[in-house]
Amino acid sequence: MFEGRSLFIATNHHKEAVIQPILERELNVNCFSIPMFNSDQFGTFSGEIERDQSPVDTLKAKCQLGFDVTACDLVIATEGSFGAHPDLPFCAAHDELILLMDFKNNVSFSARILTTETNFQGKKIRSEEELIAFGESIDFPNQAIILRNEEQSMLYLKKGINDWDELLTAFRVCMRRHDNVFVETDMRAMHNPLRMKQIEQLTLKLMAQLKVLCPSCEMPGYGVTSVLPGLPCWICETPTSSVLKHVLTCTACQHQEEVYFPNGRQTEEPTFCPACNP
Repeated sequence: MFEGRSLFIATNHHKEAVIQPILERELNVNCFSIPMFNSDQFGTFSGEIERDQSPVDTLKAKCQLGFDVTACDLVIATEGSFGAHPDLPFCAAHDELILLMDFKNNVSFSARILTTETNFQGKKIRSEEELIAFGESIDFPNQAIILRNEEQSMLYLKKGINDWDELLTAFRVCMRRHDNVFVETDMRAMHNPLRMKQIEQLTLKLMAQLKVLCPSCEMPGYGVTSVLPGLPCWICETPTSSVLKHVLTCTACQHQEEVYFPNGRQTEEPTFCPACNP
């Protein structure tokens, strides 16, 4: 289905560095990217352009633009989101989606990683000592920094800083002009080794999914599309938030099946029961 075809990697943040070797090895495709591809038009982490669509719709728009620009009918893109973890209080989360769209066969394949393995953070600082401590805590200069006068402000904004002299100079200029400095990790992939590592792992996850064929039509990418809670407590049988079943769906023929107790357990401990342990 993929062998010998050209595949466009829709990015201008050098994600091809980790995506291309995997795709060429696993799918035997010919990958390429172009430096003028403008994925920033769909939103920037630093806030100059707000992302006005959901991550999934943004991904589809990136792939559609890739097809429109290159006429290549096989396009892949990723989209990252950073913020508070949906289930773990006080933890930052990295949510990365990947989408492979096959315009020739009118099918698409996707995968997702949600992880706390991220250095997403920012803070207001008042001294060079605080700045240096922040940089050391995030592995600067391997991890780049964004420096601005206030969180979300565009009055003074320097992105992609990966040199100590440049960082200290920007800090002094910003303090002199605004008497305030806010520093944050640059979450663009080419400036964030930790995110690039997750994109690599996500690409491998997608490749593993593509190796599973639909039992009905043999289309690649047959896999889990929904994870449903409800595993019963072994004492009172009250449904818990633990996984009861997976729903597997084919993106081509929509064949679907339910797999109960995917984690090998048919009941949950009362510790996790809302009735036994409210």
